[in-house]
Amino acid sequence: MSAPHPARSYTLSDFDYELPPELIAQHPAPQRSGSRLLDGAGDVLVDRAFRDLPGLLLPGDLLVFNDTKVIRARLHGHKDTGGAVEALVERVLPGHEVMAHLRASKAPRAGALLRFAGAAFTAEVLGRGGPDNGMFHLRFPSDPFALLEAHGHVPLPPYITHVDADEDIERYQTVFAASPGAVAAPTASLHFDAGVLGALAERGVGSARVTLHVGAGTFQPVRSEILAEHQMHSEWFEVPEATVAAIEAARQRGGRIVAAGTTTLRALESAALSGRLQAGARETQLFITPGFRFQVVDRLVTNFHLPKSTLLMLVSAFAGYDAVRAIYRHAIAARYRFFSYGDAMLLQRR
Repeated sequence: MSAPHPARSYTLSDFDYELPPELIAQHPAPQRSGSRLLDGAGDVLVDRAFRDLPGLLLPGDLLVFNDTKVIRARLHGHKDTGGAVEALVERVLPGHEVMAHLRASKAPRAGALLRFAGAAFTAEVLGRGGPDNGMFHLRFPSDPFALLEAHGHVPLPPYITHVDADEDIERYQTVFAASPGAVAAPTASLHFDAGVLGALAERGVGSARVTLHVGAGTFQPVRSEILAEHQMHSEWFEVPEATVAAIEAARQRGGRIVAAGTTTLRALESAALSGRLQAGARETQLFITPGFRFQVVDRLVTNFHLPKSTLLMLVSAFAGYDAVRAIYRHAIAARYRFFSYGDAMLLQRR
């Protein structure tokens, strides 16, 4: 990433960097908390292990997690005309209906039938939908969650090259996943295991939950050099009343609010756009770029993000463009593992 001139706005090219392909993690670390943690919260970068995290937080701090659960959203099948089709279910709707991305040699029309999982079940195409009509509206014959659990595949990110296996069923899911609906994992939370969670509690670090169902749009590249022209994808989130109360209590005792992952941060900051953190459930299309004024989160635990991605822009807004640039240079030189199954970093709001 090249340093932008301070007198001009940031553009897409400011968030590019060269990553050796071998640093893209294809499998998780043998143990969840056995991954590395780059401590970038201070003035000097420190290489640590993820299980060191409890010692980097203070009694009275509050760690907020995203408790979304990844569904087995990828389906393979055939159109009623015989052509192969692959579906990625983005969102489950009432009435056994879903919105899905479809990959086929020719887009199916409304009324077409799609036979999935060796004809285990058939879905009807109702039409096109979504913000750009890029998704397909389908009707399943019964509960989509049950059908996906029985016949679907783990929706691994596009940069992971192997087909999903038993390892992915367990490890592309957090240990506290509770609310099904995500098609991508909140990857910073993949590092937490019972040992780390227990150590955090013993340290006196509180915990709270939000839910944000991560969509496939999290991998969507930004194509315009002018960031303001980017159409941010929409994701559903909920901030419970109990979490708002826990954040207020942490503030009163002088504790810091620590977000486990960019999805947690995005939910909290979306819920505070009015200037006050508000409980409730709604959609967010919040696009965080440098210059954004953060209201809630003080520290962030996150993985390393793709070049030119909205998430790299988010962490640059949070920790400072130059600081993040230095962190990524160090991480590449020190051979950290990148992206969903990769290592993590701890950032301080600047």
